[in-house]
Amino acid sequence: MSAARTITPRETVARRLGQELLEPVHLVAYMSDEPTKALQALGCEGYWPGYFAARSAPLGRVPAEVVDALFYNFAPGEVARCIPSVWEIATPEAVLAAREEGCVAALRRLLGDLADTPAIARAADLALRAAFNAPMPGRILYAALRSIPVPSEPLARLWHAATLLREHRGDGHLAALVSAGIDGQEAHVPHALSQGMTPAEYGRLDPLTAELEPLAARIAVVGY
Repeated sequence: MSAARTITPRETVARRLGQELLEPVHLVAYMSDEPTKALQALGCEGYWPGYFAARSAPLGRVPAEVVDALFYNFAPGEVARCIPSVWEIATPEAVLAAREEGCVAALRRLLGDLADTPAIARAADLALRAAFNAPMPGRILYAALRSIPVPSEPLARLWHAATLLREHRGDGHLAALVSAGIDGQEAHVPHALSQGMTPAEYGRLDPLTAELEPLAARIAVVGY
């Protein structure tokens, strides 16, 4: 068993940023009603067809085996019940648009008067810089998300950035890469945000944290 690795101050800041402040923004995709209803409006019956379609849509029309390999934590056959038959109902592009629309609607409801403040645009831009700083190798779903257009609307941009970082974390668990002493279970948001950043880039994490704190606090109070 390898010795425990010391968590650096940078990683402590980045861990809080990723898990406590950005994760709540991303989780509306699964915890709020609006994204599910938007996907159901396309014809995705129930919850799981929309779930598998929305998460895998950045990959395009790939077969069930590919999605199953990425979402390895599900029981055998779960993915195949939804993929690829869901693509007979809606295209990946339509699914991505519906998911984004639903997530933005959920965030707008949760954040209330905070949803249209300048802080959203500032947080979105800072979070996207952090998200695009993350390493690409071995991060298949993250790379697929990187290939789709970044939304122009600030709230959508913020959700997109949070999703990029969350899927980067998920890809790290899957890849179980060993890089600079970081194993697959640790190679998630803190590593993505804290490794290889210049002092100027890392300096953006503090203002990003400041912009996100009121948003995460509002979501915690309101609930999903």
